[in-house]
Amino acid sequence: MYRIKTLNNISEKGLSRFPQKYYELGAEIPGPDAILVRSQKLSMDDVTPGLIAVGRAGAGVNNIPVKDYTEQGIVVFNTPGANANAVKELVMAGLLLSRRGIIPGIEFVNTLAGHNDKAELNQLVEAKKKQFKGTELKGKTLGVLGLGAIGSMVAEMALQMDMEVVGYDPALSVEAAWRLSSQVKKAENMQALIQRSDVVTIHVPALESTKNMINAETLAWFKEGATLLNFAREEIVNTADITAALESGRLAQYISDFPTPGLIGKPGVISTPHLGASTDEAEENCAMMVVDQVRDFLENGNIKNSVNFPTIAMERTGGFRIGLANRNVPRILGSVLSILANRNINVIDMINKSRDDVAYNLIDVESEPTDDLINEIGEIDGVINVRMFGASHE
Repeated sequence: MYRIKTLNNISEKGLSRFPQKYYELGAEIPGPDAILVRSQKLSMDDVTPGLIAVGRAGAGVNNIPVKDYTEQGIVVFNTPGANANAVKELVMAGLLLSRRGIIPGIEFVNTLAGHNDKAELNQLVEAKKKQFKGTELKGKTLGVLGLGAIGSMVAEMALQMDMEVVGYDPALSVEAAWRLSSQVKKAENMQALIQRSDVVTIHVPALESTKNMINAETLAWFKEGATLLNFAREEIVNTADITAALESGRLAQYISDFPTPGLIGKPGVISTPHLGASTDEAEENCAMMVVDQVRDFLENGNIKNSVNFPTIAMERTGGFRIGLANRNVPRILGSVLSILANRNINVIDMINKSRDDVAYNLIDVESEPTDDLINEIGEIDGVINVRMFGASHE
């Protein structure tokens, strides 16, 4: 029986994918094998003996101490792309709000509640509407900084709105490149993208390398009166430098999904209350995706969409499976194979992958490993954890 601790409200559509016969779920589950979380902040206090996986129903993992968990051999999963359409649609709203006087227009109309004479009301509307005149997005240039699951969808949406689209992503994966429309013009670097764009939208993860990416230096590259959209992460932009850019006119608008002290109510700033993934569909997609990933890991040892361990998958071939996480140093796998050979245990299939300072191995063997064997492998210097897998529960 696998034990899953659920924090926050995880969509029932996802949780129902755990077979009740083999899984015990709940917010108060002691000693869980895995934790599922959305926004709640985790710490080392949440680590109990036997915890081997954390599944984040969302893309960002800044609420999880990933480095500390990696040291414990805990695989941290996220769900990139599961909420991409929800964020894309909110970016579309941000683009429209940036060009048309929608918000001040609505605020003006709300002041007219006491006017009951239709002719008088129409006269007032016609007289004042020119104050809210905007410009069209068609023909404007959108710079998309980050071309992953969300960025590529935003780029495609903008093309369909007849915008010119320029993209830049120094870490563009092959998979993401295949998704990207050939109509997206590639910028050589971030400076080139910003200088060419009327509107820049950010879609990069929150990493140490991206913190304060938009600062006084990069803001100096913007066209006078440009617009910046941030539906990625608050810490990617420097608040003080955004304020200075707005006050100087370098930026006309800053539209963000992250209300920030010092920016709320400032002219040119539009903030939404972190609505990016707040749709029924996105929450369901994230929950289903993270459940499937955690299940595959617990039952088969396969890893997909982990932020701290390598992607690894091996089809079950019958027999028995051993999975082990270890420091990424020489001779550990050789030591494991020597132990198996000394016990006359035949290896059917195996795979080894590494990522940064850790490695992960799946080894299928003919005979059932004993507890004594698992313990012997676990005592090898550099092995973080080791376990045996039973049958998959499809």
